[in-house]
Order: sequence, then C-alpha cells, then structure tokens
Amino acid sequence: MHNVIIVGSGCAGNTAAIYAARANLKPLVVAGHEPGGQLSLTTLVENFPGFPEGVDGPVLVENIKKQAEHFGAEYLHGTVIEADLSKRPFRLKVDHEWLEARTLIIASGASARWLNLPNEQKLIGHGVSSCATCDGFFYRGKKIMVVGGGDSAMEEANFLTRFGEEVALVHRRENFRASKIMLERARNNPKIKFLNNTVVEDVYDASQHVVTGVKLRNIKTDEVWERDVDGFFVAIGHIPNTAPFIGQIDLDPDGYIISHGGARTNITGVFHAGDVQDRTYRQAITASGAGCMAAIEAERFLEAEGH
Repeated sequence: MHNVIIVGSGCAGNTAAIYAARANLKPLVVAGHEPGGQLSLTTLVENFPGFPEGVDGPVLVENIKKQAEHFGAEYLHGTVIEADLSKRPFRLKVDHEWLEARTLIIASGASARWLNLPNEQKLIGHGVSSCATCDGFFYRGKKIMVVGGGDSAMEEANFLTRFGEEVALVHRRENFRASKIMLERARNNPKIKFLNNTVVEDVYDASQHVVTGVKLRNIKTDEVWERDVDGFFVAIGHIPNTAPFIGQIDLDPDGYIISHGGARTNITGVFHAGDVQDRTYRQAITASGAGCMAAIEAERFLEAEGH
C-alpha cells in the first residue's frame, strides 16, 4: 500500500515527488511511456529560472528526478494501462502488476501530435519543435515554418515573427479551424506567408542532424517543391495521456482533466498536475508549480485522515 502514487515523470511528476518525499510520504513514481515528459524531447531550455546559461531539457528533468530520489522517492519503469478509482485504496495496473494507493497524482502529461514524416522524429530538438515559446529564440533572423490550422498555429506563427525573418504557415485545407480574431491577426502580420491546400511530405536533413528544408505538395494541383527552412514547428495539437482514466475522471471533450479547484479532480484523493490538465501554458515551470500544488494537496488530505 502506497501513500501516494504519482503517474508521470516529467517536471510535474518529479516536482510532486520532491514535495511528497520531503513530507515523508515515500511516493512511488510510475515513469510512463515517455519518461521525462516533453522536456526529454528538447535540447536547450533557456526559460527555466535558475539557469542563466540555459540547461539541456533531459539534464533538467533528470536532476529534478535525482532530487526526488535523494529524499526517498521511488521510481518504477512502466505505464499505467488500467485504473480502478471507484473506491479506496485506488488500484492501478502497471504493465502486469496491480498497485494500491491511498492518494493518486496524475501527472501523465500530453503528447504532441506529430505529422509522422519520414525524418521528423530524427530531427526533434534539431530544428523540429512543437513549442514556439520554448524554441523560437533560436531562430533569430532565420526562416521558420509552422504547420497547423487552429488557434495554436496562429498564435505560434505570430509569436515566431518576433524572431524569424519570415514565417510560412502551412495548412492542408483552404479554410481554418482558428477563431476569426486569431486568423485575422495572423493575416494582418506582414511576416506571415500562408500556404493553403498544402501538405509537408518530408523535412530535411536528417544526415546533417539539422533542419535545412522541407518537401511540400499542393493537394489540389499535385505540384511538389522544396523550400528552405531553419525552424519547423508542428502546431496540430496535443493528446493528453488520460486513456486509463476515461469514464472515471472528469475530462473535457479533448481528454484534458477538468480541475475541481486547486489540484483536485472530481474524485476525492485524486489530484492532477501539469500538461494533463493545462492546455494553456504548457511550460516546464508551470508544470513544476502544479506538481508542488498536487503534492501539498495530497499531503494535507492524508494528514486529515491521520496518515
């Protein structure tokens, strides 16, 4: 029987583990299918406080994990594939084993949707990104491309014009899902060039370990051409990792956890932290802050019960 099980080992889960471990709750962290979370896919992180020169994403998340382990947190490699939150203790099936917990912190994050291009995964962190706020700074005076047709794509394209000399916005359709105000803002930005009815067929150049360009195709004319690009941003949304909790935790239509105040979910004793609930900020620092909140909530909840 565990006092607290934390699902996810990104900034949110690892920070929750530090606080829970320092409260002597001996938390168990289930690493999940993406150990380290979104930061494990980034290279240099320059906006996490305390690192004037920046820090590599994997190094930052590993250091937070080591800090949690130093205070007694335990880590289990594996993924939650099933959960029974109908009564306490809560039960989680991790791979082939059932675990029991008095409280649960869901910090399983949200995975970026990718285009599944032949060379896309090889170039993540080397010119391919899913976060303009994280990586836009590296493309000052460079050629940038954003793929997507929703509000997040418009927002990212607008943000990236602060840095790039040009921003090409690629969308496979003529019409956009984006709200009128966001679309107009992008259309009125002289640095943004729209490429409608267009899809990206591949991104180059994996052999050089850096993005140099893309292969494009117009879906109406079938014309194929290449375009020089330095930064390639995919803004087609995220998928919150909440599948094991469907039908038990209150989720919005996209699968994000609905907060019931602070770090609380609709189930007493189950808390949320990080990108699994946050569709607005999605930063390492906000995830860490949310992990702190969830752990404090869990600690106070157990203390009230006399544990």
